[in-house]
Amino acid sequence: MSSSAPRGLIGSARRALRVLEIVASEGDGVSAKAVARRAGFTLSTTYHLLNTLVHDGYLVRLGHGRGFGLGYRLGTLYQRLCDELDVDDALREELGVLHRKARAAAYFSVLRGTQVVVAAVADSARYPRARPMDFGFHEAAHATAFGKVLLAALTPKQRRDYLEGTGMPRLTERTNVRLSDLSRELQQVRRSGLARDIEEFQPELACVSAPVRGADNRVRGAVAFSVPVTEFAHRRCELEHFVSQGATRLSLVLAGSTGAGPASISAV
Repeated sequence: MSSSAPRGLIGSARRALRVLEIVASEGDGVSAKAVARRAGFTLSTTYHLLNTLVHDGYLVRLGHGRGFGLGYRLGTLYQRLCDELDVDDALREELGVLHRKARAAAYFSVLRGTQVVVAAVADSARYPRARPMDFGFHEAAHATAFGKVLLAALTPKQRRDYLEGTGMPRLTERTNVRLSDLSRELQQVRRSGLARDIEEFQPELACVSAPVRGADNRVRGAVAFSVPVTEFAHRRCELEHFVSQGATRLSLVLAGSTGAGPASISAV
């Protein structure tokens, strides 16, 4: 456990979540001894935590002494979170189509409350996602293409408040860390409908993104592609075409969604 954790946290809850994370990372069949070893807990404590999580449906005990695996209650929680993020089977399917057409990892992100968060990713072994841009990634909006799209849709005050809370850390030599410079770039993003990140988030990585709009023309999310920067150099026009086309296609998918999802962002 971190020594810098704030006061008031419940240790037993954190230990249970740590066990859950370990089982998830190890996959079906992890033993109690293996969980205890990775977590640094006693075997007795680990069994108590495992049994509690099994009882409440977050883990299952596999038959024939095969150890533990994730429980089915997690599926309900995951589905509820996807509903909150405006992600359903239709959107995931369309994002997969875009990934294959563009031959690049594809991302759909939304503004959830005060966080720019990755809500869905489509990739493959040949065109892998950028790490750590997995489902739930919510950092470095100032340095990512999809983050810039969503920041550009905020009012200047909303944007200042957001960046005051998250900061603008320098991640690479090319990261923009001045609010005035970023604001000028976001004006161009609003005019062009495209945002780019060329080695600003990670060295040797390039991304391009476009806004996904609702029926009222308000921004509801952003679609993005990432590729190695050497590939982006000769595929830039092609990828920008695909991301603009993808934004239109995802807008149509969202127009058919009945879920409330994240609030739309008013155009400023």
